[in-house]
Amino acid sequence: MKYIGVDDLDIDLFEGQYEVPLGVSYNSYVILDEKVAIMDTVDATKTQEWEKKLEAALAGKTPDYLIVQHLEPDHGGSVEYIMGKYPNMTAVCSQKAVAMFKRFFDEDFTDRIQVVKEGETLSLGKHTLQFLMAPMIHWPEVMMTYDQLTKTLFSADGFGKFGALCKEEEDDEGWACEARRYYFNIVGKYGAMVQNLLKKAANLDIQQICPLHGPILSEDLGYYIGLYDTWSKYEPEDEGIFIAYCSLHGNTAKAALVLADLIREKSNVKVSTSDIARDDLHEAVEDAFRYDRMVLCAPTYDGGVMPIMDDFINHLRIKTYQNRKVGIVENGTWAPAAGKKMREQMEAMKGVTIIYPIVTIESTVKSKTVEDLAELADALLA
Repeated sequence: MKYIGVDDLDIDLFEGQYEVPLGVSYNSYVILDEKVAIMDTVDATKTQEWEKKLEAALAGKTPDYLIVQHLEPDHGGSVEYIMGKYPNMTAVCSQKAVAMFKRFFDEDFTDRIQVVKEGETLSLGKHTLQFLMAPMIHWPEVMMTYDQLTKTLFSADGFGKFGALCKEEEDDEGWACEARRYYFNIVGKYGAMVQNLLKKAANLDIQQICPLHGPILSEDLGYYIGLYDTWSKYEPEDEGIFIAYCSLHGNTAKAALVLADLIREKSNVKVSTSDIARDDLHEAVEDAFRYDRMVLCAPTYDGGVMPIMDDFINHLRIKTYQNRKVGIVENGTWAPAAGKKMREQMEAMKGVTIIYPIVTIESTVKSKTVEDLAELADALLA
């Protein structure tokens, strides 16, 4: 197996919304055997660079199969081009992908598509590819491929992470941080489907994982699989308290930071804070899922809650936030309403327990506010 993926350092937002300061990789692979198989393509913006790597890897050979595990444009963006270049090559994909071919591509490839089902195999010679359907991780047509010879799992978007491979040394937080942000914001809604996939994978002798984004994983696979198991069960990864806050004039922010200091004074519990109006909102989603406790701090706005907090809570709802304890701090000058709104939104989520008291800041942080925050800190630590 040869790696022929490319890095994208030009991209600013992945999927038009997720910040990727270290870029992203579009991974693709070639298996050279009696029959030659290309494992996925890359985004159309990188077709030329990818084609050069592909030609070098082929060394004059002609590919027989294009294994299409996922048709999202960052992976399927060069399918039409490469199918045109090699007119005798067969595309191998799931049944769900067939309709997507017609939607993404102008040319009709119907006669050149081989549909595979769960557990079916394809022999390349020494290499035998076994296909595992992985619907909704994170599109319905997704499948993964297990190479029985090298014991390699080609995992589509599973086990992927943000960050170009050429920037790996600059990612001082290691694999888990950007993999976690990638998982919860992109795959996170589909925990049940990930659990189904992990059950299938448990029956395979996997020695290497080749995702469509991020590095190839070949050591301590139990660590990566264990994290995916935790994440997809919606269980907290770490004990700790995440405080998400927004503030109109700085008073709610002051209260949030006072609360963080009180918790640190009273315990050794990890505390993470985020000004969700200024920090990366999707990193805040990551931290919300990472820790077992969270506190939402927001002012009342137009009779409800400040819009950025509404947006953050909606992100959590969409990604199926659950099984956590949540504290609430509201602010209001004449008719505080944010606390009630946030409580109702969080109580509608599965397994969320509200920690009392709900603290009300009456415009500015006063001694009474600090006393109330101290009471909330004790309840969070109980």
